[in-house]
Amino acid sequence: MITLPTLNLLAILPQVILVVAGLLILMVDLVVTNKRVLGWLSLLAVVATLAAAIFVRPVTPEFQAMSLADGLGLIAAAAILIAAGLAILLALERADDFTRRPGPYYALILLATAGMIAMAQGSDFLVIFLGLEIFSLALYILTGFARQNVRSAEASLKYFLLGAFASGFFLYGIALIYGATGTTDLVKISQGMAPLSVNLPFAPLLPLGVGLLLVGYGFKVALVPFHQWTPDVYQGAPTSVTAFMSVATKTAAFASLIRVLAALVSHDRPWLIALAALAVLTMTVGNLAALRQASLKRMLAYSSIAHAGYVLVALAAGTQQGAQAALYYLLVYTFMNLGAFAVVLAVQGRDENDVTAERIAGLAHRRPGLAILMAVFMFALTGIPPLAGFFGKLYVFGAAVQANLAWLAIIAVLNSGIAAYYYLRVTVSMFMADPQASGLLAGEEPVRTGWAVWTAVVLTAAATLVLGLWQYPWMDVLNQAVSTLGMALR
Repeated sequence: MITLPTLNLLAILPQVILVVAGLLILMVDLVVTNKRVLGWLSLLAVVATLAAAIFVRPVTPEFQAMSLADGLGLIAAAAILIAAGLAILLALERADDFTRRPGPYYALILLATAGMIAMAQGSDFLVIFLGLEIFSLALYILTGFARQNVRSAEASLKYFLLGAFASGFFLYGIALIYGATGTTDLVKISQGMAPLSVNLPFAPLLPLGVGLLLVGYGFKVALVPFHQWTPDVYQGAPTSVTAFMSVATKTAAFASLIRVLAALVSHDRPWLIALAALAVLTMTVGNLAALRQASLKRMLAYSSIAHAGYVLVALAAGTQQGAQAALYYLLVYTFMNLGAFAVVLAVQGRDENDVTAERIAGLAHRRPGLAILMAVFMFALTGIPPLAGFFGKLYVFGAAVQANLAWLAIIAVLNSGIAAYYYLRVTVSMFMADPQASGLLAGEEPVRTGWAVWTAVVLTAAATLVLGLWQYPWMDVLNQAVSTLGMALR
């Protein structure tokens, strides 16, 4: 007699909904003539998935000892789904700029979202790697979706080749960790390593495996020196894709990294110092490179590298306070950065895929609403109170100081000062530069911004303000999530 296992499908309900919706979009694409329907169906799927993630609570959050819909996983899933929904809103209006077949585009967004959630909730290295590959393959294709654009094709190929190398490092790291511990289950690894003097014959493989894992994670979140792909890919990809990947990929990878660090190196001081060194390198290189950029997408790309360094500052603390600060920073960064890219999309022309500093000169005279909202995002990314970016940096730097890493917090503050120059330069250009200096041709009318893009810009700006003025309820939720993570892995 064959006994079928009992599957706790409620624990992976968001991933199931997204995959089914992605397949449904591809089938509906074959029969409908009005392709905007596909965007609405995709947006409905994201909203339904977000509702399922928040309100449908499984009896046990575990799926086959491989996926964990705990507090960390649910917060990461919510942030990723919000990013996906806003990216679909942007594409509703501007998908025609780069493709005539939006069906596969929306399906790939949904499948990438499912892979990101799987990675963030994975409690087994095999599931983490599976989620990584699912969303990576989708993003490789989405990056090159503007087939008529040479930069888009180049960015897609570069992203694919470097991503394949990074996946190899990641998989080899998993293999070495398996050789050292005899399992790929994070819970079992954590329990077996409680006393770090593990009496295993292949224990020396463990630090090598962890190092290779960090290379793989470093590529996905664009840590220096694994960041070289970022500016070219961000600039070449369609702007709605860039907006999505710039925040959702970081959320998925960092959420997974928090889970892995809690299991492997949460109290291993040498590894935490290594993370601190990576944070310093990443912040400094990202900010210094951003100073020289005339392209807004490239500037935001290097800026995203620097922000990955800020998140790493919190993780280098190796404490629950640090993990909580990192999660809050990822949440607010989702709105700040995606909003900035939404304004870039609103300003760029129909046949363009980027905006230069000249193009936004005097924007306040032509489109004052967009200029004001862009200023909000620039101030938030700088870390000016009372916007959410200020409190995100405050919590991150505070976690470093509490962990006796005051020197790291000082370096991070200095880097924030460097970043203020290029963020505020954008604001000064919008409000004080001569409108005649813009890149608009004589008599050229700016692209009209539709309600979908406006909705995305206004929502992200409102969230940036609300999360700053009213951050304590969110911090309580994040604190509970981090506490749950600790109980799950120890």
